[in-house]
Amino acid sequence: MQAVELAILDWIQQTLRCGFLDAVLPAITRLSDHGEIWILLAAVLLLTKKYRWAGACVALALVLDLAACNGFLKPLVGRVRPCAVNTAVDLLVPPPGDASFPSGHTAASFTAVTALWLAGGVPRWLRWAALALAVVIALSRLYLYVHWPTDVLGGALLGAVLGWAGARITAAAWRKLART
Repeated sequence: MQAVELAILDWIQQTLRCGFLDAVLPAITRLSDHGEIWILLAAVLLLTKKYRWAGACVALALVLDLAACNGFLKPLVGRVRPCAVNTAVDLLVPPPGDASFPSGHTAASFTAVTALWLAGGVPRWLRWAALALAVVIALSRLYLYVHWPTDVLGGALLGAVLGWAGARITAAAWRKLART
């Protein structure tokens, strides 16, 4: 399996690598180095009365993501990054110091996007823009050679589950608060 994943990453390097993407994708991936863009989204939504519900969904989902991805799965799996296996690749970002599976950037992105979509009530353009950014961040992790394709896929799936859980738990808490 590792050989197939290396072949995919090498194909990306040989086929898609160009000056424009070399400049743009490191900047885009940095938007979520610690989930910053998604935390900012949650904060802005929380501060806006009309979208407070969506902000609460995104915020709780991100907390679940932090615990599950960085607190549990990465240390448990301990997968080596592809840039440590193929050291001949010219990296555009410093190699991350933690384990590779699942992709934390991807998990946080899809966690926030799923919670945002399930919360409802936010403008359609915002949901689509967040989804587009999440996809670009996920793909940037492959382009930058810091994650295996299955890390990114695992991060997206984990994020979808945690975004769903965050929205469900927030809905249950909101109903309970409304009754008191």
